[in-house]
Amino acid sequence: MLNILHENPAFLVVNKPPGLTSQPDKTGDDSLLTLAEAYCGHPLHLVHRIDRPVSGLVLFAKTTEAMVLFSAQFQARTVQKDYLAMVQNMPPKPEGTLVHYLKKNQAKNTSTVYDEEQPGTERAELRYQLLDSSKHYHLLHIQLVTGRHHQIRAQLAAIKCPIKGDVKYGARRSNPDRSIHLHAWRLAFDNPATGERILLEAPPPEEVLWQALGPAKEGWSMFRKAGN
Repeated sequence: MLNILHENPAFLVVNKPPGLTSQPDKTGDDSLLTLAEAYCGHPLHLVHRIDRPVSGLVLFAKTTEAMVLFSAQFQARTVQKDYLAMVQNMPPKPEGTLVHYLKKNQAKNTSTVYDEEQPGTERAELRYQLLDSSKHYHLLHIQLVTGRHHQIRAQLAAIKCPIKGDVKYGARRSNPDRSIHLHAWRLAFDNPATGERILLEAPPPEEVLWQALGPAKEGWSMFRKAGN
């Protein structure tokens, strides 16, 4: 069953569970796109996607006109995308900006990280902030500046902070359900019909670690009121 966070005649926003693909792939498994189209009763446009093991906000345009306007916003980088990531190691600084150059390996479905520009690479930039820590894990708030293949996963691994469960990028062990602790938490964009600025927020999965360090924990109200 779809967890719909917002719907109007122009678009639909869904909180995707981990383990579900954003769009159909070679596995033939159900995808969020096919489920959303079945719900709406007509074709949809997938504005952006998140990886199968990742949870969180996914935006669909209901019309071609809305898709064109959303694409222009992404091109102009006026769409704000915020993630929550649970990592195994403390980052070198409590907050900072990471800039790398990524090259996608199509065969392995991974991205290789370089410190300097190389042939075939794309510049990748994100900002992070340490929010909370437990004995074994640390919660980061991630703001994407660019949107590259596996960007958050690859860049955090490059600073020796692999995401919990992400064995593809250096985590010690996988999660039992093959998810990773990366959540597309907030999305801000302009309504293509009215121009109104919209900010949507998706709660992370109801899982022990997310409940211990995530938005359900006491004290998050201060963080959210501060507008971070």
